[in-house]
Amino acid sequence: MSEYLFSYGTLQKAKVQLRLFGRLLNGTKDSLAGYKASKVEITDEAFLAKGEQSVQRTATLSADGKIEGVVFELTADELALADTYEPAGYSRVEVTLASGKQAWVYLKII
Repeated sequence: MSEYLFSYGTLQKAKVQLRLFGRLLNGTKDSLAGYKASKVEITDEAFLAKGEQSVQRTATLSADGKIEGVVFELTADELALADTYEPAGYSRVEVTLASGKQAWVYLKII
């Protein structure tokens, strides 16, 4: 069974996908209404050791917001791998995208 993961950041990078999943993911453009992208500073040393920047984006609730990104189709095992990639303080939540797809997205708990 396939899972959908909405990415508005680093998981869209080919090098991250290859390193994490061993392949390039299939994805399509989509958007997430009711959220806006905000910058946050990441202090998780394990995440930073992967070569990622200390300033990342997170989705925060916003009545008139919309985040553009890509929705990827992946397996349950790959979704579990994505969980290991995200920095400390991020949680995976289920959302409905503009396309109507039910997808997971990572949000920083602030």
